[in-house]
Amino acid sequence: MKLLMTGGTGLIGRALIERLQHQYEVHVLSRNKTRAYQKLGHAVHVWEDFTELPDMSEFDAVINLQGEPIADKRWSDKQKQVIESSRWQITEQLSQAIQHAPQPPKVFISGSAIGYYGSEAGPASRHLDEQSAPLCRDSDNDFAHQLCQTWEQLALSADSDKTRVCVLRTAVVLAAKGGALEKMKLPYQLGLGGPLGDGLQPFSWIHIDDMVGIILYLLENPSCRGAFNASAPNPLPQYEFSAALAKALHRPHLMRVPAFILRAALGEMSEMLLRGQAVIPAAIQQAGYRFRYETVDSALKALFHRS
Repeated sequence: MKLLMTGGTGLIGRALIERLQHQYEVHVLSRNKTRAYQKLGHAVHVWEDFTELPDMSEFDAVINLQGEPIADKRWSDKQKQVIESSRWQITEQLSQAIQHAPQPPKVFISGSAIGYYGSEAGPASRHLDEQSAPLCRDSDNDFAHQLCQTWEQLALSADSDKTRVCVLRTAVVLAAKGGALEKMKLPYQLGLGGPLGDGLQPFSWIHIDDMVGIILYLLENPSCRGAFNASAPNPLPQYEFSAALAKALHRPHLMRVPAFILRAALGEMSEMLLRGQAVIPAAIQQAGYRFRYETVDSALKALFHRS
């Protein structure tokens, strides 16, 4: 079976390809073929340009994980446009190609994020599942919500009786190497770890193994379609996550990063750290998926033991 993937060189993509290439002939769309082969090996087929791809009828499945990292740079108007276009353009291209294919892929799995729900400061007022309305009252001014809402709409336009579409509302992915956790560890390793702001904001997360597990489950179960929260069942306040991380690293948990410092350093992007959402994976659990790591303590223990 043939599978097409975008974002294959990213954190999730690399972990996923390790599992997929034993069962699928994996094709990866990447802007840099040499870099892709260096990261993924030569067991995959790499395409540098969308126009070079075969007709979508040749693929049994498509997985779309492409997107400019959302937290790597300050959110200037220009950077927001880069973040948007890196997600929206490829998703629209894939959706249109799927719709126009004589025999389209059976499944299209596309990225999104829990930013879809907006965010709140302070203790979580409720747990959010896939049926929950966004928290943001003025969604037009919530960048993350608008980003994810449009991203999902573009993907879902490919849904038909021939192609089921699943969108992944992904939480913070915890992995031993790379991703958010690698950036989080440094202050703790220096003895400077602690909560962000008041630390009461909800924090939703998922272990990389469960992230990959959910994608494989959606790929293999034809009854699954629509939106799925890719988030562990137990979100927690950010200060509790911070304390768990310090404990796992055997480092102190004494410092606190004041909100005004984050806002001064990061601008609008700081709200991602100072606000949050308590997301639960109701749809994927109802579909039958069982999480390997349901608590932060078990996830961090596994990651740091492995690393």
